[in-house]
Amino acid sequence: MRADSTTREPAALHRGSNQAGVRAYNERLVLSLLWRAGPLTKTEIARLTGLSAQAASVIVRHLEADGLLRRGAPQRGRVGQPSVPMSLDPDGAFAIGVKIGRRSTDVALIDLAGTVRAHEAIGYPYPRLEPVLAFVESACAGLVARLGPRADRLAGAGLAMPFDIWSWSEVVGAPAGAMDDWRAADIRGLLSVRLPCPVALHNDATAACAAEMLFGGAERFGDVLTIFVGTFVGGGLALNDALFAGRAGNAAAIGSLPLRGPDGRPRQLIDEASLFQLERRLVAAGIDTAGLWRGEGDWAGFEPHLTAWIDQAAAALAMAVLSAAALVEIEAAIVDGIFPPAVRDRLIAAIGREIARLPQTGLAAPSLRPGRIGRLARALGAAGLALSERYLIDQNTLMRAKAGSG
Repeated sequence: MRADSTTREPAALHRGSNQAGVRAYNERLVLSLLWRAGPLTKTEIARLTGLSAQAASVIVRHLEADGLLRRGAPQRGRVGQPSVPMSLDPDGAFAIGVKIGRRSTDVALIDLAGTVRAHEAIGYPYPRLEPVLAFVESACAGLVARLGPRADRLAGAGLAMPFDIWSWSEVVGAPAGAMDDWRAADIRGLLSVRLPCPVALHNDATAACAAEMLFGGAERFGDVLTIFVGTFVGGGLALNDALFAGRAGNAAAIGSLPLRGPDGRPRQLIDEASLFQLERRLVAAGIDTAGLWRGEGDWAGFEPHLTAWIDQAAAALAMAVLSAAALVEIEAAIVDGIFPPAVRDRLIAAIGREIARLPQTGLAAPSLRPGRIGRLARALGAAGLALSERYLIDQNTLMRAKAGSG
């Protein structure tokens, strides 16, 4: 599930094998299966991976000895010895996710089960390079300290941020030149020397898509567009149940999608469906916008400007969804963002109404689904990708293995 724009091409992947020379791959296969399916017995693991019963038993013993798996309560009531379900041990590994955004930075520590153990955040009018890096370094040091003797189980860190973050400095209200130091900075390199683990760089919206795939629940789609609405709107794409980052790691950069505004002039999706547009409406009306970036609570105090923004954003997002359906036949579009769930659901309903008004000849309109992660999606996705890189295999390969096992 790699999404790092700098990563190498993955090696050819195959189903589980019983040769000793591929033990590492088979261990990843078993971990990936348990990540997806939850607790399973050794017999179920063997059946679903294609491993022999003996090979599955050996792999499970190794993973348990390494502290990555734990035993559940024996399941009685069947013929023979009780079956013992195995599951991921949450304390077996940890990862850090960092989201650097235009209004805030989040740092989260997750365990092998994907649970957020701790979270630190800082807000600002616009991001300044050195203060942001200093915060990330300090926050990560505090999170790692929480692990105590388990700090050696830190698998890595994922960094999610908008590519070319300096490009819209005027939009976020930064003084001229205040964000220019981001332009030449090697952010991944700068953090690599400040953090006690490897760091991978991801587009922030692609990381949000990864979070939905890794932690979004049981419902899955093979081809899906994830739309994440933050200060700016962005997107991530999954094809054949695998994250598709693109040649430069910026696939599905829907914020840059060209549109025509109500006046007929060319615009981009970011100009119609981003929360900075709602912020502008609120500021002009003299309404405090602090709650906008916290993404929590009741946004009823933002009316009637919230309804006007939802209508504007929905019309533009409906065009984006149908455009994606025309290009890659997506099955679903998942909509998430830093807003409260009630606002998310209103936006999805409005997008659905707008899609129904658009011509769809030759198209199969995708279903619309709510995202399940929310504000922390980008940081959580970046951390999840760090765990995936270390311990899991490509999820599409896992699905083929399960299908092949019958």
